[in-house]
Amino acid sequence: MQLNETANADARDEALALAAFAVAAAVDGGATAAEATLAINDRFGAEARGGELTKLEQSRGRSLSMRTFVGKRRASLSTTDLTHDGIRALAKRIVAAAAFVSEDPHAGLPDTVTPAQEDAALEMLSPDVAAREPEAKIDDVIELERLIRQADARIDNSRGSHAGDTQATVALVNSLGFRGAYRMTSASRSTSPIARDGDDLRIGSYGSAARGYAGLESVADVARQAAKRALDLCGARRPGTLRVPVIFERDVAAAVLSDLFNAVNAANIAVGNSYLTDAIGETVGSAHVTIVDDGRLPGGLGTSPFDAEGTPTRMTTVFERGVLKSFLYDTYYARRLGAQTTGNASGGGIGVNNFYLYSGDHTLDELIAATSRGVLVYDTIGFATEHASGTYSRGARGVWIENGEIAYPVDGFTIASNFKAMLAGIDMVANDVRFDSGIVSPSFRVTEMTISGD
Repeated sequence: MQLNETANADARDEALALAAFAVAAAVDGGATAAEATLAINDRFGAEARGGELTKLEQSRGRSLSMRTFVGKRRASLSTTDLTHDGIRALAKRIVAAAAFVSEDPHAGLPDTVTPAQEDAALEMLSPDVAAREPEAKIDDVIELERLIRQADARIDNSRGSHAGDTQATVALVNSLGFRGAYRMTSASRSTSPIARDGDDLRIGSYGSAARGYAGLESVADVARQAAKRALDLCGARRPGTLRVPVIFERDVAAAVLSDLFNAVNAANIAVGNSYLTDAIGETVGSAHVTIVDDGRLPGGLGTSPFDAEGTPTRMTTVFERGVLKSFLYDTYYARRLGAQTTGNASGGGIGVNNFYLYSGDHTLDELIAATSRGVLVYDTIGFATEHASGTYSRGARGVWIENGEIAYPVDGFTIASNFKAMLAGIDMVANDVRFDSGIVSPSFRVTEMTISGD
């Protein structure tokens, strides 16, 4: 453990030193302000199909990204050449590039500098990632493939089973005096079995992700859930066209929230590409809709002590009991819209930290039992959200509910509505959220949507 801690400290110190060198080189080259981010990523990945290992990857990546400002002109470049000569060359190119960029009155580094420290309470680092042997990770994917085939004779193929992890160090330095670094880990395992259903193939995908292996669902649980998803769709039929309640299973519910994030992203608000542009303070959703973005959620996969500009992360309430409270901002769009950054800067844009809908008091089974007739959606297909109007339309597959029970699988249909109507129509929320991504959600029910099938 002592050797690992020493290595981690060395990587952090090296990253900070190189980022500081880059900032100094840019300022010496004529930049009026500069920012440098140095990322070091150690990655492992394994894939299997059948009983054979089909892919094995282990790598260390190091990259430097820079933003420089010459007055109100901004330019960004990156490199993997981390020699001093390579960094000087990058600084020279990026300062020169700024001369060809139009002035922007909102461009610039954050207005204030807050000292940054690693915070163990954020639970971003799990020692079992470094401690787990590669052979054990390879065994995971081989076992996933064995278990999904063992589940049912109809499963004789897959799109592959995967296991992987990352150990990362991120350092950020800017010319205003900000200097911060943090370390983080993540691990995942997943599988996608294919079940034969006559002439059709039914694919079921399931995975688990966490900061470390101790937080993952077991290999057996991942295999069982994935196999069940594939088998549950065997014998699927096309439903009719009607309006019924729709239950979004938690993974599909997270995809709905991903669309919603685009509507509260200040970059879209600034250009009017959101149906929520003028809706701050309005009741948009039902009382079941409380959605937050929390950059300090312990163990969250989107958790960090500061964002990509060095602004401390925070919890921002976006919706509170249906009322739209806030958009999500970085420094640039906060200035442009007369607001304050919410600590959501990410790679030159605005990103999520941990964006999620608050859990309810029900199980998914209780949502099903409370639905006399409707559909439980397991998966959606396509990208048909019109962000300016809020129109929502997706191909879908799942199961039909009759008299509070699952009746039969359904496929080849479309679900459609408007996002405001969907948010207002959420009348039940489950308690099954998993924090396995930056955007997550419990399962929830919308009182009525259009189902278009036969």
